[in-house]
Order: sequence, then structure tokens, then C-alpha cells
Amino acid sequence: MDIGDNLFYNGDCVEGMRRHVPDGSVDLIVTDPPYGIGGDMLHKHYHRDERFVVHGYVEVPKARYGDFTHRWIREAARVLRPSGQIYIVSGYTNLFHVLDALREVGLREINHIIWKYNFGVYTTRKYISSHYHILYYEKPGGRRARRTFNHACIFGPTEKGQDGSSLNYRDREDVWVINREYKPGKEKNKNELPTALLMKMVLYSSDVGDLVCDPFLGGFSTARVAVGLGRRFVGFELSDGIFSRRVREMEGVPVGGLLKSLRRPKGKAPRNERRKWTFAERTALVRNYNRSRKRGLSKAMAMRQLEKEFGRGRFAILNALAREGL
Repeated sequence: MDIGDNLFYNGDCVEGMRRHVPDGSVDLIVTDPPYGIGGDMLHKHYHRDERFVVHGYVEVPKARYGDFTHRWIREAARVLRPSGQIYIVSGYTNLFHVLDALREVGLREINHIIWKYNFGVYTTRKYISSHYHILYYEKPGGRRARRTFNHACIFGPTEKGQDGSSLNYRDREDVWVINREYKPGKEKNKNELPTALLMKMVLYSSDVGDLVCDPFLGGFSTARVAVGLGRRFVGFELSDGIFSRRVREMEGVPVGGLLKSLRRPKGKAPRNERRKWTFAERTALVRNYNRSRKRGLSKAMAMRQLEKEFGRGRFAILNALAREGL
């Protein structure tokens, strides 16, 4: 189904990508594939009213999970452009299949992210599982290809928290604490990723107008976020019942509708950010740092002074001083 510039297909994603998605045409893939752990029986573990859960979830048998994973990741690698990126949300049971498939097709790891969430399944004879893995990889590209990473899309490079720490640094750490969305009395899918999680991935790793793909649409959460953030979209869903129910909702999603709600990062990047240090700059940095300390300034005060003087961020100053043995 074609809705605006966005395409939604009811069918198997491997065959669908082969038929409908050209080589190297996708900028970003964000997906939450079936986990192969009896997802069709998840209601036995959750304390929720199943009357509000959309039925039709299609699980992958454990015996077929390895082959299934290698086939869809092979197609994902084909459709990604050079330096295109992919985020795969995975549990730990079949994580080794996903990692093996990513290595087989030559995709390169950027980060192995841990998503810490609430509502872990309660247990009494082992530790409670309350996290998922997010495998963040890219497709190696030629010299001209460049990975999109908007490092100051949520917090500016100089924004500080109440404790004086860098909000930008904290937001880009590889452990994400984002709660699941609690929807009492509202229709939901078996397993839905929270909007905040999806927005983070799409904002950091794509630009307005880029093509985002989700081979496993499920509740269409990725689609709603991508379209809401002004990206183009293509996705696939095998379940007839889920597809027919959810695709109609996309007609009411305004393109770019989420952009107005985004907070604006504050502050500008240091004027010399990412510029290579010259020998003269390193010499002056050491001299001025030692001079400030001899005058009785604390290390924190000296650092703030050096940041302004050299147009560099705190960590760039610290690293440069460390290389000089300070």
C-alpha cells in the first residue's frame, strides 16, 4: 500500500525486499524481529488484559531461527547504502544467530547498546531480566560515503545537567534507560518499542527525507515515528490481521508532525571541535594550564578558561593534556 511517499507491504520481508527495494537505496533500518522464544505465548508471562492485544503475531520456530535470521539480514545488507546503518533489537536467547548473520554479510559494529526497561518478568530462582540488546551496525562504504550521526540532535554539545555533567555525553552513552509504554485499556501489540527509544535511533542516525526501513512492522511503531520525523518509509508485515488493522492508521499520521515537538539543542559546538591540534597549540595549552594552576586556580576553573581560549570541549582539552603527561 502506498501512502504518500511511504510504502507498506503485507508479506514476507525477505521476498518483499527482493522484489520492491533496490540495492543500496535505504539509509537506515530500525527493526524488532521476532525473538524465537514462543512470542505467541507471551501472555502467560505478562499481567495484562489480553482483550486489548492485537492478535496475529507470527513466531519463528526455534529450529528455523538461524536460517531465518541469516536470510533477512542478508537482504538488509543488500538494500543498505554504503555507510547506511541498522539497529536490531534482540533478546539474548538467539543473539548469537543475529551476531553471526551480521558478521557473515560484513556489516561493521558501531555500538552494542543495552536498553534497560521497566516491567521485567518477575522470577524467584534467578535474576530478573530487564534489558534488551540493540545491535547498531553500519555497511562499510567507499571513501566518499559518510555515516550519518547527528551527535547534537537532542542535547547541545555544551548543555549541562543540574549536577554540572554533560547532557550530550550522557545521552550518547551505550546504556539507555527508557521505560516501556504502559497502555492500560488501550489497544497494543504483543511487544511494542516505546516512542522515545525509536525517536532516539531515528534522530541520531538519519536526516529529514532519508529512507527508513522496518522489515518487521508489527504495531507500525517505527513507521509512525519515521514518518512523524519527516523521513520516507518502507516496511513489511507478514500477519494479514495485524497489517490490515495497523496500515489504516498510517493515513492519519502527518508527515513531519513530530518535528514541532522536538526540543531544540542549546549552545553551539566549540569553534575548533574535531580540528587537529597543532604543535604550537599543544605547547601553548601546556604552558597556560601550568600557569593557571600556579596562580591557584582549581583544575575545574583552569579547564573552563582553556575551553574558551582554545575553542575546544572539555574532553578534547583533557585528552590533549593527558597526551602531554598532565
